[in-house]
Amino acid sequence: MASPLLLVVVFCSYCCYIAHAGDEHGFVRDLIISSSSLLWPSPHLRLRNHMYASRLSVNLERSSATASVPLVHRYGPCAPLRYSDVPMPSFSETLRRSRARTYYIKSRASMDMASTPDDAAVTAPTHLGGFVDSLEYVVTLGFGTPSVPQVLLMDTGSSFTWVQCTPCNSTKCYPQKDPLFDPSKSSTYAPIACDTDTCRKLGKRYKNGCTSGGTECGYFVGYGDGSRTRGVYSNETLTLAPGVTVKDFRFGCGHDQRGPNDKYDGLLGLGGAPESLAVQTSSVYGGAFSYCLPALNSQAGFLSLGAPSANTSAFVFTPMGHLPGWPTFYMVNMTGISVGGKPLDIPQSAFRGGMIIDSGTIATELPETAYNAVEAALRTALAAYPMVASEDFDTCYNFTGYSNVTVPRVAFTFRGGATIDLDVPNGILVKDCLAFRESGPDVGLGTIGNVNQRTLEVLYDAGRGIVGFRADAC
Repeated sequence: MASPLLLVVVFCSYCCYIAHAGDEHGFVRDLIISSSSLLWPSPHLRLRNHMYASRLSVNLERSSATASVPLVHRYGPCAPLRYSDVPMPSFSETLRRSRARTYYIKSRASMDMASTPDDAAVTAPTHLGGFVDSLEYVVTLGFGTPSVPQVLLMDTGSSFTWVQCTPCNSTKCYPQKDPLFDPSKSSTYAPIACDTDTCRKLGKRYKNGCTSGGTECGYFVGYGDGSRTRGVYSNETLTLAPGVTVKDFRFGCGHDQRGPNDKYDGLLGLGGAPESLAVQTSSVYGGAFSYCLPALNSQAGFLSLGAPSANTSAFVFTPMGHLPGWPTFYMVNMTGISVGGKPLDIPQSAFRGGMIIDSGTIATELPETAYNAVEAALRTALAAYPMVASEDFDTCYNFTGYSNVTVPRVAFTFRGGATIDLDVPNGILVKDCLAFRESGPDVGLGTIGNVNQRTLEVLYDAGRGIVGFRADAC
């Protein structure tokens, strides 16, 4: 692997433009500047903001064992222009697929969690992937020699990386915008032999027998919505940035894909299992990576491999947990929630099922007791505004005609005392609805979705067994 670099890059996401300022009561008074139509930008807005993003500076720091790559919202204005004509699903359809993801996680994890002690670390099955069309962000990485750019859906809830490869006809592969990756044109591509330890280590989760007359290692990944990918498990040179490469990166060269897709080129797995990019590069980057999801289309964010080289005093940390046998998902223990600066009356036992931190889930799913308390407190704080019915969320509002909207602060507290304030209002509201759902009984699994993560740098440091949060990082 080449000398590591620190590459500061930018990405955009969709949300309302809102200006805000704090008050002495723990509330924030927010002036809504733009309409909710900016949640799904027009092609003209995409082009304008893409040009803006492309002008932002890039900084290199050769002394740091950190490397960052561009990360953009898949439908945002900074997405590659060649994808600007990809039809966007409705918001309801996006949420439906996101819910399918969390339902599948819980259904597979339930038998393990039923016997898990309250203070134990828990997680969910490795083989759940994010390709249920609920992933939010894409990265562009280079595959092969010479390097060929591939636009991949980024997922912390999946560990297996794959791209569509030739040969693959229209009945086997979906019509992505880029040409399919052609391994025959790369001098560094090598299929993994079937009779090897590397192939055998795929195990029941991914191994799919042998291909090409029994000589090459086959893989198969099935996802919660019924979609799938299968092909040849392979080695290739992965380019993160100019001069920053990963030699012999193991990935799936897919020849048969089914299910929902957005015409992107594949998936990048950042979970905690051995197949993920984070684990494969752990000898250089220590198994650590972080990202920041910006609140506004015009703001910058990043995806970074390696622990921050700067002072980490701005972070708060909590232990990272995994359930033995299911290492992909990153788990934390929540201990309390406050609204408007006031701690809610939620017993810690309500969170005993554990919480996944997931970049691919939209709304946060809280166990029943916690959800009821949060929803009641937020409804009380927002009682001045008319509620409207919605098929997507339990609590939505009509803010039409209000020049100022007061939204309360919401804070999460985790095991060890780490407390984070959610961004107001973009970390609390989505499409003028409260970005929370009920996950089920208190004994079950919860999920911290990406709306609540906005503007926080979320650091996953498997080497130290911790998850860190830094406020106002982008």
